[in-house]
Amino acid sequence: MLRHFLKLSDWTREELIGLLNLADQLKAKQHSGESHHILEGRTLAMIFEKSSTRTRVSFEGGMTQLGGHAIMLSSANTQIGRGEPLRDTARVLSRYVDAIMIRTFDHDDVEELANWSSVPVINGLTDLVHPCQVMADLMTIRERRGDLDDLTVAWIGDGNNMAHSWILAAQVIGFTLKLACPPEEEYRPAPELLAQATGAGAKIEVATDPEWAATDADVVTTDVWASMGQEEEAERRKKAFVGYTVDEELMTSAKEDAIFLHCLPAHRGEEVSEGVLEGPHSAVWDEAENRLHAQKAIMVRLITDNIR
Repeated sequence: MLRHFLKLSDWTREELIGLLNLADQLKAKQHSGESHHILEGRTLAMIFEKSSTRTRVSFEGGMTQLGGHAIMLSSANTQIGRGEPLRDTARVLSRYVDAIMIRTFDHDDVEELANWSSVPVINGLTDLVHPCQVMADLMTIRERRGDLDDLTVAWIGDGNNMAHSWILAAQVIGFTLKLACPPEEEYRPAPELLAQATGAGAKIEVATDPEWAATDADVVTTDVWASMGQEEEAERRKKAFVGYTVDEELMTSAKEDAIFLHCLPAHRGEEVSEGVLEGPHSAVWDEAENRLHAQKAIMVRLITDNIR
C-alpha cells in the first residue's frame, strides 16, 4: 500500500520509532564516512511555495548522500504558479520521480497532492503541521535522554503548526505535553486537533502560564511569534506574547538536565533569550542537523517500500 508522510498521527508509535532507529543508523553511517547510497538512481521532486533554508538543504543534501537526486520546483518556475491544478501536477510528477516533498501553506493542498500521486508525498511544512521537524526533535531528545519514556515536553508560545505537531506526537508516542499559550483564541492550538489527541488518550494540558508548563519539564521548546505569512501581524503579536520568552529564569523551572529546542530561525530576545539559545540547555544545533538524518530515514522508508 502506498504510504505518505503528511501527519504524525497517520503513523503508529512502532512505525515512528522504527523511523527514528533508521535515522540513528543513517547518521552513524554519515558520521563514519560510510557510503550509504540506498536510493541510487532515485529522484525526489521538491515543491516550495514557502521560502526555506533547512528544509531545502536537508532534503536535497540528504538525497545526494543517499545516492539519489533532488529537483527544486517553485511556483515561480513551474506551471503551478500559472494555475495548473495540483491533481495534474501530482499525476505528471508521479511519472517522473520516486517521491514528492512539498512545503506550502494550506494543508489541504498536501492532502490533494497525495490523493492524486502514485508516489509517496512528504509534508515539508504546512500551516497546520510540521511533522519532519518534530521527527528531528524526537531524534534529538533520544540522543540526549536515551529514550522517550516518562517524557514531559513544555511548549511555550503560539499554538501554531509546531504546537500542532507536538500534539500529534504526544498522541502517538505517549509523552506528557504541557502547552502555555496566550488566552486569545487565535493563539491557541486548533481545538479539533486537541480533541482528536485527547480523545485518543494523549496526556495534554493547555494553559496560559509559561512557568506552569516549564515546571519539571524534560524539554522546553518554542517557535517564532510570527510565522511565515504573518509578517504583517508581527507588532501585534509581540504585544500579545509579552511574558512568553523562554529565558534563563524560565529554564530554572524545568529539570536541571532539561534541553531547549527551537525549529529555527530564532528571533533572539523575542521567543527565546540569547542566553538560552546559546547556553548549556540548548540542543538546537544538533536538532537542526537531525532534520537531515530524520528526513533521510523518511525518504528511504517511503521510497524503498514503494519501488516499482
